[in-house]
Parts: sequence; structure tokens; C-alpha cells
Amino acid sequence: MSILLIAFGVSFLITLIATPLLGRLAPLVGAFDQPSPRRINKKPVANLGGVAIYLGILAGILLNTSQGTLIMGILVGSTIIALVGLWDDLVGLSPGWKLSGQILAALALLPFGVEIQFVTNPLGGMIFLGAWGAPLTVLWVVGITNTVNFIDGLDGLAAGVAAIASGTLAIVALQEGQMGAAVMALIIAGSSLSFLIFNFHPARIFMGDSGAMLLGFILATTSVIGALKSATAMTILVPVLALGVPIADTFLAIVRRSTNGHSIALADRDHIHHRLLRLGYSHRGAVLVVYGTTFFLGSMAILINSVRGLESFMLLGLAGVVVGLGGWRMGIFRLKKPTGEKTYPHL
Repeated sequence: MSILLIAFGVSFLITLIATPLLGRLAPLVGAFDQPSPRRINKKPVANLGGVAIYLGILAGILLNTSQGTLIMGILVGSTIIALVGLWDDLVGLSPGWKLSGQILAALALLPFGVEIQFVTNPLGGMIFLGAWGAPLTVLWVVGITNTVNFIDGLDGLAAGVAAIASGTLAIVALQEGQMGAAVMALIIAGSSLSFLIFNFHPARIFMGDSGAMLLGFILATTSVIGALKSATAMTILVPVLALGVPIADTFLAIVRRSTNGHSIALADRDHIHHRLLRLGYSHRGAVLVVYGTTFFLGSMAILINSVRGLESFMLLGLAGVVVGLGGWRMGIFRLKKPTGEKTYPHL
């Protein structure tokens, strides 16, 4: 238990110290998110927070190197993705170059054994992936990296969702006896919660792409060494439910943009958090609704992993009905954009 507390505490403390220091450094390097039609902020906000999150995660990992090569592989990949995101924050990258950097970071995991080797069959047994394991791992990691980046649209949103999702992964990892995954999940939780102190509305600093992509990447890889390595049939659903909001938001964005004849890299203001604002929720209110939904899905994931057979399918169905009704209320299944609604040239 002490190693878990140390992992959480170290990452929390380092991020807590680093975040205000990087906020002061931002003016010296011109690292700001400027107001624009597709952004919520009304004034320039420092966007070096991702570096503070990285430093917290780095410290947590380096103090827990006994967990083996899997976590060291996550460190290598995380460093690459953080550098790609930082370059995008400071200079700007095209979607193609950003995707190439994400793929490179995901490929860097494979030599360390961070790979989805099998998937469990809910009807019994396991399906070994063989040569398909590597491409499926890259697809999963790059996909989740982008889902968290997509949802980083309101103060505190991505950090809070990451904290709740990592807490879910930590509990499930402990249920399955996977100490390495639990340590990694608590490192993410510590850094995310610490950053949230400065990032909750009104935000004093943003995490930028370096932080959002890093959190998505490291959540994806933690699920690979944790829930997705479990032989328990329903455990495969844990990361999907824990990250259900950003996954659903990204899926609907892809379908929406394709339906409207746009590139999936063409940003819009029709994400879940934008819809909540249009429904009349305040900035904080919209964020808290997403937190609540993520907490509900995470709780359901933990319960589903705790039971077997018909009960797990019933809980999954309940989660689907509740979230579906909430999504219908928000209008997230509307795919056609209203006439005159603007789109924006990049993610």
C-alpha cells in the first residue's frame, strides 16, 4: 500500500510545484492560448501546463522503476508524445505531422512489451491476436490519445476526466492484482488532480496539447498493461467505460464531420461540452456534468468487473440506457450541423 501512496503523492507534489513556475515561464517563451472563435477563453492563458503534468508523471515513474520494463516503456512513449504536443503548442503542427508523432510514440511502446496480446471472449476463452497485436495496440493508443485531446475544451475538463478515469483503472487493477498498472494509474491521478487546482474554472493555466495528448496516451497505455491484460471476460470493457465520455465524443465528432462532408480534422463547436453550454449550463456546470457522467461510468466499470455472468450484462445495459437518455436530452445524436454554424480549420 505504501508504494501506491508514494506514487500518488510524489506526482501530486511535483506537479503542484511545477505548474505555477511554468505559468511564470510562459510569457518568456510566448506560450499562450490566444482567444479565437473556437476557444472559450476571452484572454491569453499560459499553455505550458502539460510540462508540469509530465514532470509529475516522470517523478512518479522514476521512483517506481522496480515495476519493470512495461512502465519504463510507457515513460519512453510519454516523453515522445509530450515533446510532440509541446512543439504543437509553441510552433504549431499540421494534423498529419501530429498524427505521425502519435504513431511514433505508440510504436516506441512495442519493444518494451506494452502490447495487447489477446482479448477475452465474453462467451468464454481468449482470442490471441498474434501479429495483429502490434497494430491494434497502436490504433488503441493513438485513438485514446486523440479522444482526450478532443475533449480538452473547457477549464478543468480533461484533467478532471483523466483523474476519474485513472482512479477507475487503479481500483480495477487492484481487483485484478496488477500492482504495476495500479501504480501507474495513481501517478496519473496525482498529477491530474494537482494540475486541476490551477486549471479549474477560471483557469490560470492550460495544459495544451502536450498535456491533453500525454494524459490520453498514458491512460491508454496503462489500460494495456492493466485491464486489457486481464483474462476476465468483462474487464475488457473497463477502459472503454472509464473513458466513455471522450470516446463517445470523438466517435460522434468523426461521424458528424463525415456526414457534413468535412474532414475529421476540421474542428467545430459541437462537442458534448459545447452542447451543454448551449443548453444553458454555466462553464463550471457543464464540466461537473461531464465529471458526473465519467464517475457514473467508472463506477459501473468497477461493479461490472466485480460480478460475473448475467449481472455484468445487466449492469452494462443499465449504463447504456442511462447514458443514452442523457445523450438524447443533450441532442448529441444530431449529426447535421445547423445552417450557418461555423467550423474551424484545425483540431
